[in-house]
Amino acid sequence: MVPKGWRIRELQELASIERGRFSPRPRNDPQYYGGIMPFVQTGDIANAKTYLTKYRQTINEKGVAVSKVFPANSILLTIAANIGETAITTFNVACPDSLVGIKPHIEKSDVFWLKMVLETKQQDLDSKSTQNAQKNINLDTLKPLLILTPPLAEQKKIAQILTTWHKAISTTEKLLKTSQKQKQALMQQLLTGKKRVPEFSAEWEKAELGELLDYKQPTEFIVNSNEYSELSTQYPVPVLTAGKSFILGYTKEQIGIYEKNLPAIIFDDFTTASKYVGFPFKVKSSAIKILTAKSGVSIKYVYETMQLIKYQIGGHQRHWISIFSNIIIKLPKFEEQQKIASILSTADTEINTLQDKLKCLEKEKKALMQQLLTGKRRVKVGD
Repeated sequence: MVPKGWRIRELQELASIERGRFSPRPRNDPQYYGGIMPFVQTGDIANAKTYLTKYRQTINEKGVAVSKVFPANSILLTIAANIGETAITTFNVACPDSLVGIKPHIEKSDVFWLKMVLETKQQDLDSKSTQNAQKNINLDTLKPLLILTPPLAEQKKIAQILTTWHKAISTTEKLLKTSQKQKQALMQQLLTGKKRVPEFSAEWEKAELGELLDYKQPTEFIVNSNEYSELSTQYPVPVLTAGKSFILGYTKEQIGIYEKNLPAIIFDDFTTASKYVGFPFKVKSSAIKILTAKSGVSIKYVYETMQLIKYQIGGHQRHWISIFSNIIIKLPKFEEQQKIASILSTADTEINTLQDKLKCLEKEKKALMQQLLTGKRRVKVGD
C-alpha cells in the first residue's frame, strides 16, 4: 500500500544515471595516472560507507580525457562484484565502468534520502545480477528500479533525521578507532618493556611460548551440528573460531563444552589467528588449539604479547608445535604481568563499550530506516 501523498517512481525519474568509463590502452599505462583528479574504484566505495572522503588513486588530464567524471553530491553505486554498495561524493571524481554515477534531480529527490533508499535495495539489485566473468548488473536493470517516493519536503525531513543517526555513528566510530590506537600504543610500550609500570624494576627474562602455555586438542569440544542460532537467548553455548567472526553462532548441544581452566586462548593452527576467551564454548574446527597458562603465568599478558608477533604464513602447515611454541617473548615477574594485563583489560573495556554502542546505534538506525523509508512512520515536515 502506497502511503498517502507518496508515489512509486522509477529511479531514472528521480536522477540522471550514467555508467563510469576508463578506456586507455593499455589500461595500466602510467602516463594516465598521478594527477590531481581522484580516480575512485569499487574498493573505495566499500570503505566509504556513507560519504566518500578518501581514495587510493588519481589520474591526470590524459586520464580524465578517457574517463567519466561525476560532480560532488553524486551517488556512486557499484555494479560489479559487491553489487549495490553506495557512497555520496564530496568532490568531483573520475570512475571506471564498474561504477555508476547517480545525480539526483534537485527538484525531485534529496541526495541523502536517495542514498538511504538505495542501501535498502542492495539485496534486490544483487538478486538481479547476471554472471559472466563476475557478477554484474547494467543500466537496464538500474534505471527502472522502483522507488517509493515521498514529496521532496518529506524526503528532506527524513534525511535530516537519519543524518543525526549517521553523525552519532560516525562519532562513535572515530572514538572506537582512537581507543584501539591508544591500546595498540600501550601494548607496544608495556609488552616490550619500553615503558615500565612505576612500582616494578626487576629485570625481565625471556621464555618460549611453549614454556608458558599448555595446549589441548579440540576434538572433544568440536560442535556436531551446523544448526546455529544467532541469538544467545535461544541456544546458550557459543561456537567459536579464532578468525574475525569469532562467534559463529550459538548451539543447543550440552555436551563437549570447554569450561575448565578459563580464561583460555584459542589458536588457529593454520592461520595463527588467536582469541582470548573467558567463557564456556565449543569450537568449529579441528585446527583450533586450546591454550592455557602454566602456573605463575598471566594468560592475558601472554595473549596480548602474541598479538605483537609478526609472522608470515607460508604453506598449509600446523604452526603451534612446529613454530609458535618455540617463539621467545619478554617476560616480567608474575605480579608485573598481572598489572600490565590489568591496564590492557581496562583499555579493552572501553573498546568493548564503544563497540556495543556502535552496534546498538546501527541496529536502531536500520530499524528507523525501515519505518521512515516505507512510510510506516510519517514525519511532520513543519517540525
